[in-house]
Amino acid sequence: MNHFKKIAEALPGAGLDGVLLTGEHNRFYASGFASMGSDGVALVTTKGNFYFTDSRYIEAAERQVSDAAIGMTESDKGYIAWLNEALELSGAKRIGFEDETMTVADHERYRKNLQAELVPASALLHALRARKDPEELERMEQAQRIAEKALEQILTEIRPGVTEKEIAARLQYHMLCFGAEKMSFDPIVASGPNGSMPHAVPTDRPIQSGEFVTMDFGCVYGGYCSDMTRTVCVGRPTEEMERVYETVLKAQLAGIAAARAGVTGAEIDGAAREVIRRAGYGDYFGHSFGHSVGVEIHEGPNASPGNHEPMPAGAVVSAEPGIYLPGRFGVRIEDVIVLEEGGCRDITKADKALLCL
Repeated sequence: MNHFKKIAEALPGAGLDGVLLTGEHNRFYASGFASMGSDGVALVTTKGNFYFTDSRYIEAAERQVSDAAIGMTESDKGYIAWLNEALELSGAKRIGFEDETMTVADHERYRKNLQAELVPASALLHALRARKDPEELERMEQAQRIAEKALEQILTEIRPGVTEKEIAARLQYHMLCFGAEKMSFDPIVASGPNGSMPHAVPTDRPIQSGEFVTMDFGCVYGGYCSDMTRTVCVGRPTEEMERVYETVLKAQLAGIAAARAGVTGAEIDGAAREVIRRAGYGDYFGHSFGHSVGVEIHEGPNASPGNHEPMPAGAVVSAEPGIYLPGRFGVRIEDVIVLEEGGCRDITKADKALLCL
């Protein structure tokens, strides 16, 4: 799978002859080939595509990159030389670059040495990546199934005395065993009072009876991320814990019910936020309802109070409201949904009813 054609078709409308991809995420999105950091450059033009890398990746690139001319950099022929040859072959004179990720030093080097005008193009790439195609969705759903298998397994292992770090480590182990390439991000495991911190880092704190454990985790499959959060109780919850959990679940379901292509991110967020506000916990939900997910774990557009633009069909968005009571406990429930005309599709299948272990 690659997106050379999709990108090339969008270039004329953006007033560009081509786009230079130096960041690993957009480079992968275009070519379907993953290489680390700055170890590769792709050039997509209206007249053809090019992919250049060094000796460490050249054999793999030749096997995996299709629909592009491929070249290997050497000591006497670096990326600039290869790119200028490609620019001459394609006739590209006005090319986009990743203005949100390219360093100032790299921009200055390309500006001085490339035989083309450089134009900011991150917004174009974000817009293209926002609308997932069927093959991208298939990979994301597979990543989600892997994460859910890991959840099923870890639920048999959580008990008083097990630490947050141990749970985080076992989640990662299970996801890798079930077919993950790597983690979407470092798992969040927060128990008891640590749960009031939305992005708590797992500690050596042992799990205790009568408290919540929040687990936020995901993995990468085929280059695409999954993301999910489940909060479970070890032992019996208090009435307030049950009330907070049910409020978060109702808020999540309200946001999902409001989610569809064409509505704004603020409208989706607002539907969930109103449920929490009416329950008296409005001051304890500080982050947004959700963010887009894809090649990166955090993409755009977001289902947030500040996003007043219509959400596109094909966007894959997390649905993750929460309530966090400082120093006491927190609850977050997260699914991932695909926005469609007239509604959305939840690709997360794990049960959301309050589970007491």
